[in-house]
Order: sequence, then C-alpha cells, then structure tokens
Amino acid sequence: MKVEACLLVAALAAGVTLSARAQEMPSSPPKVLQVTVEMLKPGKAGAPHDRTESAFVGAMRRAQFPTHYIALNSMSGASRALYLSGYPSFAAWEKDNKTVESKPSLEAELDHAATADGELLSEVRQLVFTYDEGMSYHPHADISGARYFEITVFQVRPGKGKEWRELARLVKDAHEKGHTSAHWAMFEIAYGAEDATYIAISTDKAMEEIDTGFAESKQFVEGLGGEEGMAKFRALVAESVASMRTELFSVNPRQSYVDEAWIKADPAFWKPKMPMAAKPAKAAEAKPVAP
Repeated sequence: MKVEACLLVAALAAGVTLSARAQEMPSSPPKVLQVTVEMLKPGKAGAPHDRTESAFVGAMRRAQFPTHYIALNSMSGASRALYLSGYPSFAAWEKDNKTVESKPSLEAELDHAATADGELLSEVRQLVFTYDEGMSYHPHADISGARYFEITVFQVRPGKGKEWRELARLVKDAHEKGHTSAHWAMFEIAYGAEDATYIAISTDKAMEEIDTGFAESKQFVEGLGGEEGMAKFRALVAESVASMRTELFSVNPRQSYVDEAWIKADPAFWKPKMPMAAKPAKAAEAKPVAP
C-alpha cells in the first residue's frame, strides 16, 4: 500500500479509549496503554482460543475485577490476538497488580488459565505505550460500539522527531481542511519495542467506514493544498518514517472483559454463546477375524 494510503487508513474513525474503572466514563484515551500480543499456532485460532480465553474472562468477572480489557483478533498479517487495557497512570496499573496478588483464588485461576492457553501459543509479548495527545486527532471517548480496529505502526528515523511531528501537524490540518471523517489516537512506545515506535489506532463500527475513509482521499489531498502539498507530505514521510504498516483486527466479545453497561447496551454482540467443543469421533468397532 502506498504511504499516503497507509496514513489515511490510520485515520479513519474513532480513537481508542478503554475505561480503567467500571464506574468512570473517560473523556479521552488512556494515558497508559498496556497491550498483550499472543501469537497463535496454526489451527489454534477461533473456537479453541475462545474457550481458553473465556477462563480468564470468567475469573475476572467472578472476582469483580475493576479494570476491563478488550480482545482483538487479526484479520490481516500473522494469526494473533491483542488484549488492550488502559490506565490513567502507571501507579493505577501497579494497583491492579497488587489487587491480583491480594486475591489468591483469582491468582490461582489466572495461572491455571494461562497454562491451558499457553498450549495454543507460539509467543507472547507485552507492550506498553503512552498517549500522545498532540499527535492525536479528534479521539472519541466511547468505543463500546467499535467492531473493528485499524492499527498503523510507525518506526520513526533516529533524530527525526521534529520532522515526524511536523508531518503529523500537516496530516491533521489536511483532514480538518478537507472535512474528512478521520479520527485517531496516537501512542508512543514506552516499553517492549524499539524506541521511536508509534501506533495510530482507529476504530470502525462497520467495515463500510473503511470504504468511506478511502473515498475521502480526494478531500485529504485538497486539504493538503493539491500537488504542491502532496510533494511536501511525501518529502516529510521519506525523511522521518523508516517503516510503517497497517493491520486490521476484529473485536472478539468472547475474549473481552468489558463493563456490564456495554453488555446491557448490546447483549447480542457482547454476550454470544460459547461454541461447544467438538466431541471425539467414536472408534470404529473391530470386525471379527475369520478363522
């Protein structure tokens, strides 16, 4: 995909916001975003993974754990699942960890679930990001209706932070002037990946919103100021961005631990029936051997 298309995909819908506490409705994306990445073995996605992950969700719900998370399954790239939790601070994250440690029964359930889940995985990674308000664009506070996530990963060239931020300002101004439907939240890596890694997260209620984003490319170019603006845009991308890629994910309600208010608002989506495990085939009866 061309660079300009990737940037447009990164800016299609609403910014990610995850509630750190059940009672609170945040007004902006979380300051700290913790992401667990599970790489799945071939053939282990879908129902097998839903069943092992449901053990985590059940344990959290029985313990009435205050912090929620949303699960995403890959629709592009390698087979993997992401689990996103948001916190207002690192201190709030630490408080959650201590809460788990103070509940031996919950800790034991989570350990047991992790053992079963581990049989399906080839790798697990933990990433921690911090929210960059200045590089975000009209992020939305409520993502309870989101069904798809688009995540664009940018690796910024060393020493090119000034040019990178100039590029972000240029893109935001172009969307504003072009009156597009773009919204995104930008996060910078804090732990778990190479420095100067950024992710732009956008959400879609339906995939037709992706069509809308691509259809608005003309408005984006007009907002840049035509060909002259595009030339400046491409020059800044080449100067400041070492690599980038965009991946598409779907929200998996069976693997998500979300606020009860979300479930009550849309039980058909957030409380689907768990698929039954396949029954083992009966062994064929041995035929008597003739004498």
